[in-house]
Amino acid sequence: MPTDPTHRVHRAHRVPRAPRARLRSHLLAARLAGPVATSREESLRSYRAFAARDPRLLIGIDPEQAWTERDLIGLMADKCGVSGDPRCVSGQDVIDPELTLAALEAFSERLAVVAQRGAPVLLGTGHPHRLLGFYGALADALSAAGCAVLTPAQGRSVDITTRFGLRTYDLDYVRGVALVREPGAPGSGCATGAHTHSPLPVRTVLAAIAEAGGTLPELVIGDHGWVCGAGQLGFEAIGLADTDDPAPFVGEAEGRVSVVVPLDDAVRSDYYRPLTRYVLNRACLSQ
Repeated sequence: MPTDPTHRVHRAHRVPRAPRARLRSHLLAARLAGPVATSREESLRSYRAFAARDPRLLIGIDPEQAWTERDLIGLMADKCGVSGDPRCVSGQDVIDPELTLAALEAFSERLAVVAQRGAPVLLGTGHPHRLLGFYGALADALSAAGCAVLTPAQGRSVDITTRFGLRTYDLDYVRGVALVREPGAPGSGCATGAHTHSPLPVRTVLAAIAEAGGTLPELVIGDHGWVCGAGQLGFEAIGLADTDDPAPFVGEAEGRVSVVVPLDDAVRSDYYRPLTRYVLNRACLSQ
């Protein structure tokens, strides 16, 4: 019988494991959790900017309390598993996979409740290149369960301040998921979209629904400004966030965001597929 530990590890990998254990292994292997690509320096810069109430980091949240950099380090240590030591100023951030799994389970529970009621939902992303597949699968499953997946204000223009100045983007939907794209970008239905943290798209969408007297969402699902902007306006919101995005976690801590899942939000899009399966299975939404 071979005694080489590498041989034993390979054999162990062939042994079927429970879905949670398999997903935990995937989170670490894909660097969705564990040591992630986000650097400690990046995160600390974000915490300082949030503490100074820089709108680029608030992304729609108006904090009720005065969050200092030290407060944010403590919050992100509790919510994500990053180092809680202010003296740690370099290296890579670390996300505790157990915190990711617990948040995914809470995320699934909210989906299940909404699906059981057949409630209207709105999905949107500022990371279409990475996360569109994840949200699109949720939209498909919720629609099949009888939920109205809302797609208002398609084609409406939104002016967003970027590091390059004020830019105009157009609202669009792909697979029921809202995103913004530059004017003249490939047409409707194409997955190409712009990266944005702005809350202006979700504000524009929700205002358009209200102006038309339409059905408002009972749940908003997404990331960045979609979650924070909706939560700040009093809509239930759940989503994903990285360690250098403290706003959703502050929103959760202050009761305006229901669930935030800590993970790296910029890995390869196919790496999110196991998360999609896990969430849909737990929410009893698998096709």
